[in-house]
Amino acid sequence: MGYLSTIYHTSFILKNEPLGNLNNYDLKWSLFATGPAMKDAFATGNLDLGYIGLPPVMIGIENGLKVKCVGGGHVEGTVMVAPEYYKTFDDLGSVDTVLKQFEGKKIGTPSKGCIHDVIIRELTKDLDIEIKNFAWADFIPDAIEEGEIAAGVGTPSLSTVTSRRFASKVVIPPHKLWPYNPSYGIVVREELIDESPEFITDFLKAHEDACNLVRLNPEQAAEIALKEVKVVDKDFVLDTYKISPKYCASIPDEYIESTLKFIPVLQRLGYMKGDLKQENIFNPEFIKKIHHEPAHY
Repeated sequence: MGYLSTIYHTSFILKNEPLGNLNNYDLKWSLFATGPAMKDAFATGNLDLGYIGLPPVMIGIENGLKVKCVGGGHVEGTVMVAPEYYKTFDDLGSVDTVLKQFEGKKIGTPSKGCIHDVIIRELTKDLDIEIKNFAWADFIPDAIEEGEIAAGVGTPSLSTVTSRRFASKVVIPPHKLWPYNPSYGIVVREELIDESPEFITDFLKAHEDACNLVRLNPEQAAEIALKEVKVVDKDFVLDTYKISPKYCASIPDEYIESTLKFIPVLQRLGYMKGDLKQENIFNPEFIKKIHHEPAHY
């Protein structure tokens, strides 16, 4: 089981208090710095299931990686933050106008090929802005504070961290950077679909229960997540939940359509050469059986 340090992912709940039938399985969890690092672990056979943004998965699939996205998790999980003296989307009215403030400067984001990197490179392709990649997203707040970069693009946790460290603010909110972007999904190696379909079903049921806990009872969800992360407090977790509160295990059409819109961007960036179709990326049969109601995003 691969997971990231993104505190609003249900991994922080299910790792510490398994829900549903997950107690019946001997799950081994491994923490990864970025989605591309997790993609590499899938490629070497060291992962069965992972919490990962879809662009790294698509890059891997195009290069022969045998995985499928079987569930959603969250949408619009990319946010841009900067020191408080920069103007925001609400001030200026457009993403492009906000970004023009950073011409001639650097914007930091996690590793190449991750969803945050892909989004900000697409949005700045016609601007004089350098994108600096960081192996660990945790280094981005330091880089902003020290003046190494002018702004950062990453998960909602980035906003929560920077606002506690120095005078900063969200300059472009998640729903304006890339509407409905698939910030993470549940991805499994293809063999698992035939070998352990009951595990995938049990996991997705527990994952949906955990998504609902974050949406409907964030206080309880935060208390569980804090068993894993001792360096932050409950208010930190709750504030992070609120920045982009769109949690669900389903894979609606909008999630799929937003994912497919990344393909020409990945091609332009040179991260992909070929093309992919919906069926190359997704296997929605499991989640369709257990999530009958409309998506909660």
